[in-house]
Amino acid sequence: MKKQSLLSMKHACSLLAGLLILAACAQKPAGSATMILFNGQFFTADSLMPRVSAVAIRGDQIMALGSDDEIKKLAGDSTQMLDLQGAFAMPGLIEGHGHFSALGRSLQNLNLLNTSSWQEIAEKVAEKAGQAAPGDWIEGRGWHQEKWTQSPGPTVNGYPYHDLLSDASPDNPVVLYHASGHGLIANAKAIELAGVSRETSDPPGGRIVRGAGGNLTGVFEENAMELIERPFSAWKNRRSEAEKQAAFDKSVELATAECLSKGITSFQDAGSDFWEIDQYRRLAEAGGLGLRLWVMIAQPAAEDYPKLAAYPKTGLGKGYLTVRAVKAYLDGALGSYGAWLLEPYEDKPDSYGQNTTPLERIAATAAACKQYGLQCCVHAIGDRGNREMLDLFEATNGKASPLRWRIEHAQHIDPQDIPRFKGLGVIASMQAIHCTSDAPFVVKRLGVTRARQGAYAWRSLLDSGARLANGTDAPVEDVDPLPCIYAAVTRKRADTGLEFFPEQKMTREEALYSYTLWNAYAAFEEDEKGSLTPGKRADITVLSKNLLTCPAEEILQAQVLKTIVGGKVRYER
Repeated sequence: MKKQSLLSMKHACSLLAGLLILAACAQKPAGSATMILFNGQFFTADSLMPRVSAVAIRGDQIMALGSDDEIKKLAGDSTQMLDLQGAFAMPGLIEGHGHFSALGRSLQNLNLLNTSSWQEIAEKVAEKAGQAAPGDWIEGRGWHQEKWTQSPGPTVNGYPYHDLLSDASPDNPVVLYHASGHGLIANAKAIELAGVSRETSDPPGGRIVRGAGGNLTGVFEENAMELIERPFSAWKNRRSEAEKQAAFDKSVELATAECLSKGITSFQDAGSDFWEIDQYRRLAEAGGLGLRLWVMIAQPAAEDYPKLAAYPKTGLGKGYLTVRAVKAYLDGALGSYGAWLLEPYEDKPDSYGQNTTPLERIAATAAACKQYGLQCCVHAIGDRGNREMLDLFEATNGKASPLRWRIEHAQHIDPQDIPRFKGLGVIASMQAIHCTSDAPFVVKRLGVTRARQGAYAWRSLLDSGARLANGTDAPVEDVDPLPCIYAAVTRKRADTGLEFFPEQKMTREEALYSYTLWNAYAAFEEDEKGSLTPGKRADITVLSKNLLTCPAEEILQAQVLKTIVGGKVRYER
């Protein structure tokens, strides 16, 4: 009897063991991993498993997360094993607002972001003119008069006159875009080709900047830029379609390489026209995109609204291209006195800024977005611009809308409008790097009170329950996320240490969320990217510094070691 009981117990134990094995097998993902990253410090952005040391990938998706021992059990004979040697890894960084093809072009043309004087810029133009064919235009971008360390000579509102530029290139037309993208300076040849004179009137929503006696400075703000862009575009349009495509493909190639080298796996493009979107689709479907693009359609003309019926398009090219939003422009930039304000500029008391697109046209665009199921994303920088957009979104969608419409930049907000972002379900798509980049002149433009209460008010927005997105607005700023993350958590300039109202800074985790899951949410893509969660895209950025724990200054020293997109290493240091 005793022997029979022992046999029964053994049988029961064997049965229980078998059941446990079956249960374990049921929990183990089917098949082997194609790649395993182990011995790392992972920030997953997934609250269910926030910190792990290893991640398994199968194909282009996250397979499992856990300890090294757990995850290594998923390896097969052909699994690629990557020992991170203690490096920091996180969901692939998402650029939340940039200009992708413009970034590529900026890498081919004159890049003036780091210039420190008007004289230096003129020297760069003279060098370029010496290499240019007769009649070719010279293009550049990135200058900012508030960041020069030497006087440019006579100025109007801080802007130089074009004389030095015209002397540097007397025969080749030159157009140099302001860092903000909301102004430009042209030389005498370009002004001549545009047919602009002292008698030319300012267009609606734009300003031809003039000096004493109406003399042209060469600076054109907001909609006045179109006067110079017409002959410039006519020159570019002389190219054949094949030449245009080749130039576009080159800009995409350069922008892709730049982004991957800086850990970016997805890029939210803030405005491309229908031709550019067709080119992105051509590249995506041919497997020619090395990172994921989410694209806003650039502000369409009223006659083009019917074209919106063909959208949204999601996940084209095996998940590399989505077009599901429209971008419109309500005002300009603070640096060029274009941000639309409730009260006048502190240093230009005769100006409230520019309403660059009539409100009725923005309202028509918003109605078209609602009709066709597209997100409406509107550039608004000034406090008047933000209020007008909140009013318009509320009138169109009502309270607590689930449509996730976005205000791009949302830089300067009247304190009473801050809670409205949460109340209306509007996303504040902000760029942390603009805060520290603009810091030297914000108080000059707005005064202390407005700057303190509503400029780059991340903490106030987050505490009110608002949703944020983050990015660089490249090529307005360098596309590198690390200086942007540093700005988010310190609100300090890296060069001078100038600190801009630190009470509004983000925590470390918030800054990382703002570049991962929050950006994915802002694009309706949180179910497929933004966190390291089984079933999501296998997009991972590996860095040399733990961004959660390293001293703040070391964030700027971190190096991108690997950029993985869709389970493939696209960049390796």
